Amino acid sequence: MIIVPSLLNANNYDIKSNLKEVGEAGITHLHIDIMDGHFVPNQAFGPNIINDLKKNTDFVLDVHLMIEEPENHINNYKNADIITVHYESTRHLYRNIQMIKSLGIKAGVAINPATPVCVIEDILPFVDQILVMTINPGVSNQIFIREMTKKINKLSKLKKENDFHYDIQVDGNITNETIKDCLKVGANVFVSGGYIFNGNSIKERINSLIKAGEEYER
Repeated sequence: MIIVPSLLNANNYDIKSNLKEVGEAGITHLHIDIMDGHFVPNQAFGPNIINDLKKNTDFVLDVHLMIEEPENHINNYKNADIITVHYESTRHLYRNIQMIKSLGIKAGVAINPATPVCVIEDILPFVDQILVMTINPGVSNQIFIREMTKKINKLSKLKKENDFHYDIQVDGNITNETIKDCLKVGANVFVSGGYIFNGNSIKERINSLIKAGEEYER
């Protein structure tokens, strides 16, 4: 189980302190949403934040490109460790995967709530991560869509049946309750933003997620 705090929900004024607390809680990965204001309604971050984080932190940088035609921008994110593109954002998904791999970076594919797993089955042998959105992307304060656990379950079965090696990541209102729903159907990487950063203590919220996962696994 890997907990991946989403930088989008951190306090930008106090981001250095936030990241220090995240690291002290034992977190190794950081999720960075790149939004273009077209593929999703909002705008957020860009290549500079990735470059600065790579220079100044030891986090594994998990970059989520919520942008149209990501193939035109992938080279700007060469300092990432993982780049995930949306199936819905490009007509050239396999080309995107090839471009990411050519940079020596792990490649992931994300699917929106209305997108079925069947449309990405042909590329499953080539990816390192599948991201199942459990809310509509790019908008905060949404309700966890429980029906998405069916997709997670299907991806988990396909992984086992075919000996694939991708991680199954979930993103969207992941809390100490919803994480259990995702764990039991096969997810192993959990992006959490608002739950972690909007509480009284970042460490306490992270520990709450870890504890919930450990309780389920027992």
